[in-house]
Amino acid sequence: MNLECIECGKKHDLSTVVNTCSCDGLLEIRYDLSEVDFSLKDRTAVPPHVWKYRELLPISGVPVSLMEGGTPLYRCKRLEAECGLKELYVKHEGMNPTGSFKDRGMTVGVSRAAELGMKILACASTGNTSASMAIYAAKAGMKALVLLPSGYVALGKIAQALMHGATVLAVKGNFDDALLLIQRVCSEKGFYLLNSVNPYRLEGQKTIAFETIDQLAAYENGNVPDRVIVPVGNAGNISAIYKGFKEFRELDIINNVPMMTGIQASRSAPIVDAFSRGLSQIEPLADPQTVATAIRIGNPINAPKALRAIRQSNGVAESVTDQEILKAQKDLARLEGIGVEPASAASLAGLRKLIAQGTVDRDEVVVCVTTGHLLKDPESIMKACHPPIEVDANFDALYATISELERS
Repeated sequence: MNLECIECGKKHDLSTVVNTCSCDGLLEIRYDLSEVDFSLKDRTAVPPHVWKYRELLPISGVPVSLMEGGTPLYRCKRLEAECGLKELYVKHEGMNPTGSFKDRGMTVGVSRAAELGMKILACASTGNTSASMAIYAAKAGMKALVLLPSGYVALGKIAQALMHGATVLAVKGNFDDALLLIQRVCSEKGFYLLNSVNPYRLEGQKTIAFETIDQLAAYENGNVPDRVIVPVGNAGNISAIYKGFKEFRELDIINNVPMMTGIQASRSAPIVDAFSRGLSQIEPLADPQTVATAIRIGNPINAPKALRAIRQSNGVAESVTDQEILKAQKDLARLEGIGVEPASAASLAGLRKLIAQGTVDRDEVVVCVTTGHLLKDPESIMKACHPPIEVDANFDALYATISELERS
């Protein structure tokens, strides 16, 4: 196992705490897969969870775990028929312990912090990272420091961080401001940074790819999805999932890598802009805006990894409006019973747009990743839905209202 810069190839000492190279390039953990003992015998019979794949994870000791992973992969036949698509699946990461995909990364990141003897964990967050880090810090007996953009984080996520003992600071700025601040704090104070610039965290998130293959029973070159669609905020998840598929390909578990497709909100879409213009670097947005607060990021730190993942897999990047996101959120709930926060629904909204454009072929097998649970953002639900109907406490009033329901 090596810790290497994706830009210059420099190898870094695994025993040190480092997240970026001296050339400012992002780091990635790379394995000599010829030395990995990863038996396929009865692999699909083992219940899925992150540590099922520990041969491909960079932790040697006992992990800090809350039994994360093992999230459902739903076949969505009603949406499939509406889209005119061959097969459509939703990988619902909101079913993790804290309600988001971040738990996959935190179990590995916090386990690494424990191996290094760290005492204080830190992150900037749009909400889900803070909730997940706080809970895993509590499990590990560590302290947690969180910086949030003031006024732009859903209360459900703040509540999780507070309840599990994190020190939560609301920064009068956006997520990108908070990230710059926390990076300096960690550098000067020796705290352990657990944003997605941390390469160990992304190792946990790549298990989304492993589980998807297992759940589709894709061994022996079976049913590998043609395309995987991911909401993109700080851009770590799409690059991590791509890395997982690549490693399974290099191990000859699958014979191809799905087209990685990243979806951003239209007013928070620097990666989409860079992709469409053929750029290798993004032009950061000073004031990103979207109702999907989890992806309201104007300067995604993992943009170089994400752009490479999309291009190397022959995927695409696309943006969707807040209205398209909210419609997809309602349709996931009302057509398939899958409750997600707004950012999660960007994957379905993006799929619909790409089908309409002719970018997605209707014969494709598609997996949409939904990243967070509906209850993460109850305020957005109340704004998007009709409030409860008040009725008098008598049968006449009740039946009058029910009759209206039956007629509608």
